[in-house]
Amino acid sequence: MQAWFVYIVHCADGCLYTGITTDLERRINEHNDPATKLGARFTRGRQPVTLVYQQQLADRSSATRREMEIKALNKQQKQALIEDPAINQLK
Repeated sequence: MQAWFVYIVHCADGCLYTGITTDLERRINEHNDPATKLGARFTRGRQPVTLVYQQQLADRSSATRREMEIKALNKQQKQALIEDPAINQLK
């Protein structure tokens, strides 16, 4: 079974973007390559993006659930998660 990752990138304009993937390196490259247009629409005008958080999960369902939990956090809560993932693990 393939591992899934939920990730947060820091955009050039200071925004945070959360997503899921099975290949982090490929996905970050897609976000940063305007020629391919494979990055998220949200990040296209906010390049470059930098990976600031990642969490490996067992399957797509778990990754999607965790992505939604993180997206529900405000920016300060996301920053706390990025700075110390152990203090802010959601259920």
